[in-house]
Amino acid sequence: MPSLTAQDPNFEARCRDSFNRQPAMHLIGATISRLEPGFCEVELIRRPEVTQQHGFVHGGMVGMIADSAAGYAAYSLFPADATVLTVEYKLNLLAPANADRLLARSQVSKFGRTLTICSMDVVAVQADGRELACATGLATLMCLLGRPDAPPQK
Repeated sequence: MPSLTAQDPNFEARCRDSFNRQPAMHLIGATISRLEPGFCEVELIRRPEVTQQHGFVHGGMVGMIADSAAGYAAYSLFPADATVLTVEYKLNLLAPANADRLLARSQVSKFGRTLTICSMDVVAVQADGRELACATGLATLMCLLGRPDAPPQK
């Protein structure tokens, strides 16, 4: 993949600030562990609150971190006066998310003025450091120019 260039030199602070304003990510305990222009990795530590009845991390949580990783991979390339919105994503669950730590990694595949396409992969990091692929997919993100990436004022 060719290297991508951020339009905003402050992309990292802007992305992290936006991510940190997401109550959903706080709720499940997800964090951005790596961020580069066109790439984002989101980490989720397994806790009982994010598991399903068999003790695996719930597929909905896998989808949440994959979606956020894709959103911030795309958002990292957007101009400073834009925000991001997911248009759609498709996720294939490959194996149970059975590890104490999950990593959702997303890379921009096609950057466009309005729509950006990202690949997404989620791995379960085993105790010995091996990574087991548990999900893969594609996301389409929309660049909303001239819209602040902040909650509306009440």
